[in-house]
Amino acid sequence: MFVNSAAQVTNLKPAGAQPIGDALMARKRIRQEGRQRGVATLRALLLLFTGTLLVLVLAASFVTSYNFFRDYVSGQLAGHARDGATAIGLSLSNAIDARDPVASSSVIDAVFDSGRYLSISYLDHHGNEIAGRSIGLQQAEVPAWFLVVVELPLPVARAEVVRGWNRLGTVEVVSHPGRAYEDLWRISIWLVASTLILGGVGLVALYILLRRTLKPLGELEKQAKALGQRDFRQRVTVRSTRELNQVTEAMNQMTDDLGRLFEGQAKLIQHLRKVNNEDPVTGLSSRSAFDQRLKVEVESEEKAAPGVLILMHLAGFADYNQAYGRAEADRLLLQVAAVVDEFTSQHADAFAGRRTGAEFAIFVPGALPADAGVWCRELVTRVDGVYADLASPMDTAVHAGLARTQEGQGIRDLLSAADEALRVAQGSEETTCHHTDGGKDGHHNLETWRVIISQAIREQNLSLWLQPMVCENLSEPFYHQVFSRITSPEGTLKAGIFVPMAERFGLIADIDRLLIQRVLQRLQSDRNRSLAVSLGSASIASESFRNDVIAMLESAGPLASNLWIGISEQTIHHHRTAVGQLMKALERLRIPVLVDRFGVGGVPFSYLRNLRFQALRIDNSFIHDIDTHADNRFYVESVIGIAHSRGVRVFATGVETAAEYSVLCGLGIDGAMGYHLGRPYAADNHSTGD
Repeated sequence: MFVNSAAQVTNLKPAGAQPIGDALMARKRIRQEGRQRGVATLRALLLLFTGTLLVLVLAASFVTSYNFFRDYVSGQLAGHARDGATAIGLSLSNAIDARDPVASSSVIDAVFDSGRYLSISYLDHHGNEIAGRSIGLQQAEVPAWFLVVVELPLPVARAEVVRGWNRLGTVEVVSHPGRAYEDLWRISIWLVASTLILGGVGLVALYILLRRTLKPLGELEKQAKALGQRDFRQRVTVRSTRELNQVTEAMNQMTDDLGRLFEGQAKLIQHLRKVNNEDPVTGLSSRSAFDQRLKVEVESEEKAAPGVLILMHLAGFADYNQAYGRAEADRLLLQVAAVVDEFTSQHADAFAGRRTGAEFAIFVPGALPADAGVWCRELVTRVDGVYADLASPMDTAVHAGLARTQEGQGIRDLLSAADEALRVAQGSEETTCHHTDGGKDGHHNLETWRVIISQAIREQNLSLWLQPMVCENLSEPFYHQVFSRITSPEGTLKAGIFVPMAERFGLIADIDRLLIQRVLQRLQSDRNRSLAVSLGSASIASESFRNDVIAMLESAGPLASNLWIGISEQTIHHHRTAVGQLMKALERLRIPVLVDRFGVGGVPFSYLRNLRFQALRIDNSFIHDIDTHADNRFYVESVIGIAHSRGVRVFATGVETAAEYSVLCGLGIDGAMGYHLGRPYAADNHSTGD
């Protein structure tokens, strides 16, 4: 059901480390995005087209109406002139002697003063004026430019003056266009105002209609972008036309189908992880999974931390199984596992597993032998109570053996020491614990550790060590993982040694504050490098720490985007709200976040649906001997496939051999880190050795 996504991997690079080809592709993508931003929207195109059509219709209506009124007033002017010419001609022909200039002038003056005329002339046969009157156009109450633009025609009306059969002359009359210009001016103002009002109202109504009609397209764009980011929660609820409603329903259905597909894949991967790494009866780690993780904790050069291994055994379990049956025996083991699981939840990074039958193994990192002895006695007492209640009236006992880690000690030596202590404890018929070294604290006691860590914080005695995250297709590391170290009277202490103690004393937030401060200073001096840090669970759970870190990152400006923040999967599981708040702030600052120690603890895979991580970093325990461990290889391949389908990169840690790295590259890993690929080195001297 899972597809190897090796061919689909897209690798990112730290600033300044991009190959030339990738840089050209980036510039090409930027140009394409720029052209895309320049393309007009569908709403703008429809608004432009329909609006232009509306404006053209209104403009055509305006021109048509204007020309009609202009022709109308021009006709009125011509008719008025003809009427005036006819009346004057008749008056001169019948009322007076038209051959008398004085009498003719009096008639023309009377008509001119009583009417709206521009000029009246009485001409003889030779075209000489006998009498006449005229005025200019200044009397029209319209703008001067309007007279020039409109320029109405001024037709000349003529009438003959006769006496009997004798033709005495001709009367020429031109009507005054002032009133016509004023009427045409008022009509033009009304036409322009009505056109603008109708056009404006029409365009606004068109804009509102298009905005409402095309609103689902904006929601569809958001949904498409969410799908591109593998977020299947976005839904389009806006209703519009039938066609757009059908499109939105289809998109919502596709989103639901993709979401269900992702959930199915996540559940299947989680089930496979349980089958391969969990005990089917108790739900604790299986023997092989526990030993693999213990080997990473004990033998890894960078992660190796002091701690105590506890082997616990239920005495007489075989008799209980025979007396009560397998179902009751499984029920007993399940209740004991619940007590063990509660015990590990009370101690940071502790983990447990079922080894064989009624034997359980628990590793508590950072625990001092004396404290572990007290905790072990409390644990076996609680387990004995559960055992005795279910096995009554049988006699019961719970035995435990403790062994602490030693420098240079392997997992076999540690298991042998714990097993030896368990055998000694089994020599007693009573519930008891036994420690191989009698519970001595070893090199440092509790108070000494507190002084060392507190002094390091107070004096800011923290050094940075870097280890490259290597990408097969890149010439430069994807980023460098930062490890912190402090100096004690006995020498340099690695984070794997003092961090568990700092968490126990409640000082891990101060350590992480100092770490972020130093890393940001490092980025200031080396701007072309990306760095990654992992934050403690207690730090992320602290609101004051989150506020301080965000303030430091904001003050760092754009440079902070070169920093990767790692959050362990267990922290995500136990502090989901705090992690969500931190991630929102980091997303606003464009700071990438990765899931650290992915796969540890059986945390449900579904958090990838609600939280936008940029990468996963698979825990060392799944990488160790992956070239010979088919179950882990299949699990990692499945995780890579589903992570890539959501746009999340996958990194691996703890790569110790060429065979492991070759298998990971074949599975499509985005980056890997380990002693085979590069050892940690001090940030200040750029050495490549430890």
